[in-house]
Amino acid sequence: MGVLFIILGFIIGNIIFGNNVEFIRKKVIPNTYYLLQEGVYSSEDSIKKNLSSVPIKAFDIDNNQYYVYLGITKDYEVANKLKKIYSNRGYKTYIKKKVILSPTFSNNINQLDLLIKKTEEEDKILTIEEIALSSYMKNVRKK
Repeated sequence: MGVLFIILGFIIGNIIFGNNVEFIRKKVIPNTYYLLQEGVYSSEDSIKKNLSSVPIKAFDIDNNQYYVYLGITKDYEVANKLKKIYSNRGYKTYIKKKVILSPTFSNNINQLDLLIKKTEEEDKILTIEEIALSSYMKNVRKK
């Protein structure tokens, strides 16, 4: 009889939660961001030397290493759009997930993501990301 209840619980749980995975993901983990990481450097001078042609960037410092980001978003689709833009421009990047607890920053990024979704013009998208990265450096960055 116990096995029957376990199977029944599994089926009901799958019906209830299986169809709502995206809804649950957005509600339970609303602070997940996708950072477009370009690389890791040993100093700010090294960043300037290696990325002089990239005007927009943000970074975190951890264990004397500088983690350089070229984009930040809450939307995986936008992250891939940014990755493609930078790939076309010759940069190797990867998408890194990070949880950030900042309601103000979250609201800013939500609005910027909406703008990015509405345009296909790369220069406009990168200008919007410049605002996002600036907000990250001002409000979130680990010092």
